[in-house]
Amino acid sequence: MAVNIVSKIDGNVTVRNVLLSVSDKSGLETFVPALVKASPDIQFYSTGGTYARLAEILGPGARDRLTAVSDYTGQPEMQGGLVKTLDFKIYLGLLSETYNDAHRADLGRTGAVAIDMVVVNLYPFSATIARAEATPEEARSNIDIGGPCMVRASAKNFIRVASVVDPADYSRITDELAGNDGRLSLQTRFDLAGKAFRHTADYDAAIAGYLAGLDAEKVKGTYEVA
Repeated sequence: MAVNIVSKIDGNVTVRNVLLSVSDKSGLETFVPALVKASPDIQFYSTGGTYARLAEILGPGARDRLTAVSDYTGQPEMQGGLVKTLDFKIYLGLLSETYNDAHRADLGRTGAVAIDMVVVNLYPFSATIARAEATPEEARSNIDIGGPCMVRASAKNFIRVASVVDPADYSRITDELAGNDGRLSLQTRFDLAGKAFRHTADYDAAIAGYLAGLDAEKVKGTYEVA
């Protein structure tokens, strides 16, 4: 199988397209305006409740810079939000490389954009199972699928994309963008990638540990089995 070996990258990447889908919406009210100030032409892509929050923050000008992921991909969300971002156009935008002619051709062919930053935090699985009354079904429904995929894809492509999983990093990012003409350095993208992979590793470990502590027969007893 052929492997992409990258030989040329940018030390600084201009942040033009940002995909946001967060469970924890704290800090967005300052983060988003700071992104707009640092990169006046920035475009946001978002889903569900995050889209609604961004529209509220951006106000009357929201339509000029905010696109629902379902409108971007041309696919409505699956009932219950089970599938929102698992789409070829999304991952083409996350994994494409700046200096790869074939990737640029794919972006043009599909009408996709190169996504420069992903802001994602995951369904609150650990908080859910910490509740004494939490049921196995509540735990199962809080296992995030699309979020970890986007985090991992953007972190893998740190040569071009910033993977942001922690609101505590928002000010560092906007400070750098403000002082660097709307660009983010390789060092920052690399640091964020390491944090992103630790985030998904801890998330998966929590799920695995929870499942290991369950008895399948007892779980079965919590459902009506056809």
